[in-house]
Amino acid sequence: MAARKQNSTYTRNETSLSECDLSYAINKIGGRWKLQILSMLNNKKLRFTELKKEFSFITERMLSLQLRALEQDGLVKRTVYAEVPPRVEYELTETALELWPILDQLSSWGGKQRSLTKQL
Repeated sequence: MAARKQNSTYTRNETSLSECDLSYAINKIGGRWKLQILSMLNNKKLRFTELKKEFSFITERMLSLQLRALEQDGLVKRTVYAEVPPRVEYELTETALELWPILDQLSSWGGKQRSLTKQL
């Protein structure tokens, strides 16, 4: 695959967007499943199979990828226990818990907007 030109419009736009704090934050929680996963992990630890049961419509591969991305971004903590069979639990980090009031407000706003849209 060819390297992208450093002076291309795409590269300049990408650099500009990554310097915006709001775009950076949205990039960390954006995606189809990340907010739902964060919501399920709020105030509890869950194993992979428990998360999979909650999201029966998501593939195991996609769930793994989303959990890995959230872990790399410091929002989810993965704990592996040395047992047979191995046990892995996921929980929110302090960083994600700090984000929670903002997500709660965003959820309230979304509910309000959804109900207003249904009334039209």
